[in-house]
Amino acid sequence: MNLGFKNISFSREFKTKPVKVGKSASARFRFLIIFLSLVLGIFLALVLAIIIPGRQILADVKIVRQSAKTVYDLGKNQDLEGVKSASKDLKKDLSKLALHLNSLNWVQFLPVIGHYQNDAKRAVIAAVYSVEALEVSVETIIPYSDLLGLKGKSKFVSGSADDRIKTAVETIDKVVPAIDNIADKLSLAQKEIDAINFNRYPNKLFSISLRKNLSLGKKLFSDTTSLFVNAKPLLKKLPDILGNKDAKKYLILFQNDAELRATGGFMTAFAIFDINKGKITVERSDDIYKLDEAKKKQFPAPDKILTYHKDVRNYQLRDSNLSPDFIVSMTSFESLLKDASVDLGKYEGIIALDTHVLVSALKILGEFNVVGRSFSADIDKRCDCPKVIYELEDYATRPVAFLREDRKGVIGTLLYQIMQRALGVSPSQYWGKLFQMFISEVQQKHILFYFKETEAQKGIESLNFGGRIKDFDGDYLHVNNVNFAGAKSNLFVENFVSQEIKKEANKFVKTVTLTYKNPAPPSNCNLEAGQLCLNGILRNWLRVYVPKGSELLEFNGSEMKTLTYEDLGKTVFEGFITVKPQGSAEVKIKYSLPENITAKKPFAILIQKQPGTSDDEYKVNFTGKEEKFILESDKLLTFE
Repeated sequence: MNLGFKNISFSREFKTKPVKVGKSASARFRFLIIFLSLVLGIFLALVLAIIIPGRQILADVKIVRQSAKTVYDLGKNQDLEGVKSASKDLKKDLSKLALHLNSLNWVQFLPVIGHYQNDAKRAVIAAVYSVEALEVSVETIIPYSDLLGLKGKSKFVSGSADDRIKTAVETIDKVVPAIDNIADKLSLAQKEIDAINFNRYPNKLFSISLRKNLSLGKKLFSDTTSLFVNAKPLLKKLPDILGNKDAKKYLILFQNDAELRATGGFMTAFAIFDINKGKITVERSDDIYKLDEAKKKQFPAPDKILTYHKDVRNYQLRDSNLSPDFIVSMTSFESLLKDASVDLGKYEGIIALDTHVLVSALKILGEFNVVGRSFSADIDKRCDCPKVIYELEDYATRPVAFLREDRKGVIGTLLYQIMQRALGVSPSQYWGKLFQMFISEVQQKHILFYFKETEAQKGIESLNFGGRIKDFDGDYLHVNNVNFAGAKSNLFVENFVSQEIKKEANKFVKTVTLTYKNPAPPSNCNLEAGQLCLNGILRNWLRVYVPKGSELLEFNGSEMKTLTYEDLGKTVFEGFITVKPQGSAEVKIKYSLPENITAKKPFAILIQKQPGTSDDEYKVNFTGKEEKFILESDKLLTFE
């Protein structure tokens, strides 16, 4: 009985436990299903809450991109009224995008995705400020549109060109308040862009280098904003510079880039321009030799001239632009000018320009006849160069059997006639092209400015219009060539610069190879033959400016003793070469960069262009990554 009871008890116990276990598992399973359903529901709700507005945001982005393209295209077409109207549409489209982005404000508390939503909002706010800055700019420029050759409702459409310019300059003071407004808008936009951390973005998205492109865009915007903000002092001084209150005088120096010198060319002629309420007149123009003849005494030539120049023992005004820094050279020029008996009067600044400017102007304005000669931009077969260059050289330098007065002052006469033609016609005919040409020539350093007024000069230098050697905390290169008594051979010599940068141990080692080629036949440079000597043997004083603290390892190709020293905050490697017509020469310089540059990431190189040069070919190879380009202006390269 007991055994049976026990068995029965065991059986009941055995049957009860599985039932209890089954109920517990079922409950847990039901709870799990409910929990997962809830999580899935929340997840789907989140996804839908993001996807639905997200699709709208993507649609808004497409609309904004199209609106921005419309503004860009109208701006490219110089249609100010069109830009004004399209900017309003772009601003509306950005406002809609901002509204839909705000509907996702709740995601800012989520990890990762919250950062992206905040970044998007900042980018849109920055875009709105930028468009507002553009609107103010267009409103400011429209009244002067015909003076700039742009499409717009100008207030100066009647009267002579002189009258229009005078009225514009007299009213330009009204533009000054807008400058602060534009700068404030850009600064606010910059603040939003700076708050975005692009390092959180992936390096690549599909085939797009996402992080690099975003960083480049950020830098471009930052540079543009800094450029405008830094240029404010110059823009505010513009009425005074143009003689709005009092007439201003400026010393104009003509540099012949066919005979290349440190700041752009051999200083061959000068002129005094008077500007009164925007109207320009030439007070005087003459040969630079007249100024040298007017010096009360002779000064011994500096060591560099005695070493490299041919048969020159005295220091002359025409040879005083020895420094690659335009302001430093002009300081030397003015120190010699003080000793001249010629009184040029009080001038407010010095403006230097080279033959490239003349050629560019003649391409727009056409042919001129001065001193019985025809000057044009057409190619002259006698030199395979623009006719204006050949005629100027022929008139000024060809030996003649009679006394020819004012040999090089003819340049001042030609400049004056160019201005007369440019200003004496309808603005729509030339002014737009001339304004664009002027900006291009300044950017390429064919025109250099030095203003005596401090704030105006600060603005000039911030725009990189002053021909200064810049401070830079990365890698740096400036190649400076000076033609000392090598005829006008820079008309024919082609320059090639190659940089190879390799990592060796804990330092970067650079090899800079400079190649000079002169494919043209020689000229007859015998003075007794009475021929025009254009292409002779180039006598080239060479200086290579690199980061301060660089260590020279090799210098091959120089025909004179090489030197290493410091100048303008850089280390300089100096040498001398000659290049014969239909010949070539090569210089190879190897050096190590200082450790403070080696440690910087990304690796950045600033290459500064020498004024007066054109079409120099550059190649940079950074540890296998190569870039090729024509150096048209200062160039900044970065390598990861």
